[in-house]
Amino acid sequence: MTQPTHTHRENGGKYAELQQHQGTGPLEGQWLIIYEDLDKGIQSGTTQDDWMQNWRPLLIDDCPVCLGSGHDHIKGNKDRPCGHCYGLGKVRTDGEAATDMWELATVAADIITRQEHELRNLRRIAQNPAVQALIEQQRQQAIDESTARQEQEWRRGKGHGPHGQRHTGD
Repeated sequence: MTQPTHTHRENGGKYAELQQHQGTGPLEGQWLIIYEDLDKGIQSGTTQDDWMQNWRPLLIDDCPVCLGSGHDHIKGNKDRPCGHCYGLGKVRTDGEAATDMWELATVAADIITRQEHELRNLRRIAQNPAVQALIEQQRQQAIDESTARQEQEWRRGKGHGPHGQRHTGD
């Protein structure tokens, strides 16, 4: 049996990336990913952009039962946590489930540490003056577009002038 290498970001499931090759004909210039849906036993293909956007690789510490989602996939109930990883979506770094509360606490601490590191990196990026200038530029552009849209709607709206038009002074 083929081992899963990826899971769908929204729908979950077990997928194995089989091969990559360059497209021909209408798909020339694009990389294609051939994969197998291990739950259904169907092989399919997609573009590399779609693959990168909609599937994520399984990490060594992702729960092998729920594939990192934390939901109970065996019974299909997304309101219940996975019984293998206790809803964390992660297991010990050796791939085995936590057997006692101290091991579970270690798994949880690893998740928290990873999230803190990611948050620190995002804050560092956000503090960059170039990023701040870009955010301010996009905010100002959104304000300008909103103001223009509101004025156009007002001008097209019902008024008290001749034929129901607004008196705009021009």
